[in-house]
Amino acid sequence: MIPLRFFLVAILLGQWCLGSEVPSFRHDILPIFSKANCNGGGCHGALAGKGGFRLSLFGYDPETDHLAITRDAQGRRIELADPGRSLLLTKPTTAVPHKGGKRLEVGSADYDTLARWIAAGAPGPRAEDAALLNLTISPENHLAQKGDQLELRVVAHYSNGRERDVTAWTKFTSTDDTVANVDPDGNVLVIGHGEGAINGWFSSQIVTASIASPFPHPIDEDALALHPRRNFIDSHILTKLQRLRLRPSPTADDATLIRRTYVDTLGKLPTVSEVRAYLADTSPGKYERLIDALLARPEFIDYWTYKWSDVFLINGGKLRPAAIRAYYEWLRRKVSENAPWDVMAQELVTATGSATKEGATNFFAVHQDPETMAENVSQAFLSLSINCAKCHNHPLEKWTNDQYYAFANLFARVRAKGWGGDPRNGDGQRTVYVAKRGDLIQPRTGKPQPPAPLDAPAMDPEDPRDRREVLATWLTAPENPYFTKAIVNRVWANFMGRGLVEPVDDLRASNPPSNPELFDALADFLIEQDYDLKQLMRVVLMSESYRRSGAVLPENAGDRRYHARHYPRRLMAEVLQDAISDVTGVGDRYQEILLNDGSTQKTAFYAEGTRALQLFDSAVKSYFLKTFGRNTREITCECERSNQPSLVQVLHLSNGDTVNRKLADSKGWVRRLVDDCESDIHLIDEAYLRCLNRPPTATERDAFHAMLAEAGKEGRTLAVEDFVWALLTSREFLFQH
Repeated sequence: MIPLRFFLVAILLGQWCLGSEVPSFRHDILPIFSKANCNGGGCHGALAGKGGFRLSLFGYDPETDHLAITRDAQGRRIELADPGRSLLLTKPTTAVPHKGGKRLEVGSADYDTLARWIAAGAPGPRAEDAALLNLTISPENHLAQKGDQLELRVVAHYSNGRERDVTAWTKFTSTDDTVANVDPDGNVLVIGHGEGAINGWFSSQIVTASIASPFPHPIDEDALALHPRRNFIDSHILTKLQRLRLRPSPTADDATLIRRTYVDTLGKLPTVSEVRAYLADTSPGKYERLIDALLARPEFIDYWTYKWSDVFLINGGKLRPAAIRAYYEWLRRKVSENAPWDVMAQELVTATGSATKEGATNFFAVHQDPETMAENVSQAFLSLSINCAKCHNHPLEKWTNDQYYAFANLFARVRAKGWGGDPRNGDGQRTVYVAKRGDLIQPRTGKPQPPAPLDAPAMDPEDPRDRREVLATWLTAPENPYFTKAIVNRVWANFMGRGLVEPVDDLRASNPPSNPELFDALADFLIEQDYDLKQLMRVVLMSESYRRSGAVLPENAGDRRYHARHYPRRLMAEVLQDAISDVTGVGDRYQEILLNDGSTQKTAFYAEGTRALQLFDSAVKSYFLKTFGRNTREITCECERSNQPSLVQVLHLSNGDTVNRKLADSKGWVRRLVDDCESDIHLIDEAYLRCLNRPPTATERDAFHAMLAEAGKEGRTLAVEDFVWALLTSREFLFQH
């Protein structure tokens, strides 16, 4: 072990020799390790380190890193008297064997910086070190053409007024490699069309440059300028399309539009009579009247209660029957009342009382510790995943390990008492309350981190108030940059097929939106409307951008995120199951709830005729819903729901009983169709309107008419079943379009 006094002498000598140019461990040395990925998760930044040498991930703990380099292993990693012999230099240059390969060139600027730091006595981080305030990147917004090259420059700004070019130590990544690539030195090559972003990461901060590469389409600017603009949404989207030279698709026809709006707003198909009435209506303003009527329908409450149940984790595998009923009914009541989103958030976050009387308290029943509460509140209401910061500074975001524990400490005094009873019935009782004392310990320091919302001043640890009240005030404040945009993005994705940010609940600084100006405008609109989500939905539905058809034009075939056309997607599992039931006239029965131990319990919650969108939770047994990717509500994440097709889904639609049993039911709609229709033409028209919400084309009508005629009287019933089966398993039925 090198004596401490030797370090002090070496530091003094080094500073005397090198003057004020002694490299800073915090600002000069750690960035070298990070750029070379020495402190990455696959190397010495791993939990157990590598080769007996462990560093904090991406340098989030400078003090510990300094001790590991200078004092661990008896200080053998540095040679103060002869820096060139230091393992810190000989290993990464492979002068001696290094399993991590060559990370440093002898004689390079980084090599020289490390050598000068060692020669100066390897001084550690100091409390008076200037803080890194922010990064800037240039060019920040660049309009390019395919094949263009540009060099990025990143500048760090410090609290002492210093500005420093840190491009050489910045780690660059591209958010869309189909638009632009970037090399380790910040040199960008534009390889495609669209808009991409280049992220630069330095010392746990991220800065982003936008690269726009217009498509090579001849666009009539005058025609684009005259394209309908029904509200501010259209203006922002058309501006983006004009910038990228994308031609918008025409407005969808009435049949497509009524189906789309019903499914997106209510989660159900329109009836035959509703379709006929809408198609026959030629009066002005019929679409506007349709939207207002849908927003007032009882099915709206079913659909959006179910959607928000995914976010709030209403899960019968974690809650007793009486508690889950109370939780669901609380949420349903809020949706029915059209409670503002900020009011709902405040009520949920600060809930106390009985699990069966104050339903919102069950949010804390599914989160059993302060860390999980913090993570799920952040994900549900801010669309921020802070989980990584539990162990170290977030590698993709600005959140630090200290911020994580400060945020989690806001929930440290949330307690619960009671429970008891048999988990197979609802006689257990649980009460959530707030204790007067208690703190969450920050493992790295062994001390409590002063409680604080993210990017907000810390509370006095002795403040007797419920800390969650401070959180709720900060959370729902209009100036909070995440709260409003998080819910705007969820609503936008429901209607437009994809979020302005994707994934829809991932609002990282390193994951920029496809249309930042529109995102800001929608957030401002919702604030002006006092967080009335129906008003947000209405303005989206009324826009020309929502009404656009899904027709793929040569001038917008490459669009995947700018809304030049409508994007088709498969119906949500619950919507699809209800649609099949509605078409066939044969409902489903839901009687069992899955428990965490894999067993089941009978429940009287669900009467015959209950729709999938009226289920209280996601633990009800249903092979169809499981197969088609319903949200299991284990964690607050959109990734829990899957819309990906699979072979199992295909086989189930072909051979499973969800479709076939209902088609053959003697009391179902298909049998009535066979018995009541006066002609095959009438039958075909009715089936198309009921299944696809449009009349058949002449070609379709003729083809199926020939098929039914060939089947004859004896085979007519089976032929009609096959005909309806073909419609129910078609892409047009299975997909929203």
